[in-house]
Amino acid sequence: MFDITEAAADQIRSAAQQGGTVGMVLRLAARMREDGSIEYLMGFDDASEEDIRIVTKGVEVVMVPETVPLLEEAVMDYVELKKGDFRFIFSNPRDANYSPPTEE
Repeated sequence: MFDITEAAADQIRSAAQQGGTVGMVLRLAARMREDGSIEYLMGFDDASEEDIRIVTKGVEVVMVPETVPLLEEAVMDYVELKKGDFRFIFSNPRDANYSPPTEE
């Protein structure tokens, strides 16, 4: 099932606090591109009855049922890509561009 890291959870809570969206759920969406890569979208939203709901690291996440197969094994993290450039990233074996993390 989809998961988020502690770093991502902390940043999501911080963004909700700063944006005045505390109490809203994090909505995730994903779609397969023609090249097999996956495009990810997210934002704070209200949940609907049709949504699939999960709670991970204290964050409530919702998605439409059609998105579940694309996010089933994904992990969302919040990392520093370059000095001072922090971003959410998705590690997802279902994505054509996925390469498993290596230990250095």
